[in-house]
Amino acid sequence: MNQLDFKGRHAVVTGGATGLGYAIAQRLIASGGTVTLWDRDEAGAQRAAGELGGGTRAVGVDVARHPSVQAAVQATLANAPRIDALVNSAGITGPNTKVWDYPVQAWSDVFAVNVHGLFHCCREVAPLMRAQGWGRIVNIASVAGKDGNPNASAYSASKAAVIALTKSLGKELADTEVRVNCVTPAAVKTAIFDQMSAEHIAFMLSKIPMARFGTPQEVAAMVAWLCTDDCSFSTGAVFDLSGGRSTY
Repeated sequence: MNQLDFKGRHAVVTGGATGLGYAIAQRLIASGGTVTLWDRDEAGAQRAAGELGGGTRAVGVDVARHPSVQAAVQATLANAPRIDALVNSAGITGPNTKVWDYPVQAWSDVFAVNVHGLFHCCREVAPLMRAQGWGRIVNIASVAGKDGNPNASAYSASKAAVIALTKSLGKELADTEVRVNCVTPAAVKTAIFDQMSAEHIAFMLSKIPMARFGTPQEVAAMVAWLCTDDCSFSTGAVFDLSGGRSTY
């Protein structure tokens, strides 16, 4: 793989026990950094930390609960001098159904994790980055947040909110050395597919001109670059990883 420079830096990766979060942590470690995994599945995060090595630590946290995020920050800083990068990778898809059939509680659950959870993490970590004079925040959005996938209204709407929050926070921090960006992958084959119907998976594949799903490693490469010093003049930006699907 190409070499990126994250030496001496420490990152927090939410949803880091599996999938995209795990691959991102792996790439940041390979780039010379250290990582703390935040995940609701604390046992899974501990197993992942052991597999990743490199001094990786794990903290159990429910990002949908603000006090849990506050506690996770303190637990992280008890073992790491600072948080240089925050990668908000935790997310859920919700069911695949029409808006008029969408369960009200499921809608709330998707927004609680994908939007409120991301807000909680940014709210707590951004001031730390401002105070230390450097930081990188990378939010995992989705091409669904641009296109609005049918039968995935909550997921699409929540990822559109992630894009808008990224732009707002990026502008708010533009006069500092903290950069805030997001990535918008098309479908990437991870365990999150287990939350989707076969019909919806086939629909997503049909929209990708490359005729394949992305890989976690491809997303991790972009995210890792966004966490480095080389990402210096991009903030509030949206980086596509769509296999040619995105048209804007």
